[in-house]
Amino acid sequence: MSGRPASRRDHKRFCEIEGWAEVRNARGKTTGHHITYQLTLATGEILRTRISRPANADAYGRGLWSHVLDQQLQVSEDEFWACVDDRTPPHRGRSVTSPTEHVLPAGLAYQLVHNLGLSAAEVAALTLDDAVRLMQEHWSQE
Repeated sequence: MSGRPASRRDHKRFCEIEGWAEVRNARGKTTGHHITYQLTLATGEILRTRISRPANADAYGRGLWSHVLDQQLQVSEDEFWACVDDRTPPHRGRSVTSPTEHVLPAGLAYQLVHNLGLSAAEVAALTLDDAVRLMQEHWSQE
């Protein structure tokens, strides 16, 4: 680690720049003792991080900061500071398409497996148009 102390304010700025969403309670209010953010990755994994209130210039201790970087933010210190200082979000392997863009509806996938006998791998490789076409062909034969 570079030894540059990170503050709560830096932590909050990182989350805002990368597009983390602030978690709210069931009534739509902010959470109590900590500011809680979450980020959904392209893989579907959800990261969460907490910042003690207020998000001021108080610096993190070395051990806590190492934990926040590794376990909560899942970035290197260099990636963190590039985001905070230069507004360059870390590269997290984001795809151009959303992760759900190529996912078939569950009912359609079920029918492809159980009515047509396709394997899960074959179903996963189908586009929505191809899956619908296969089922329409199947239904028109009966």
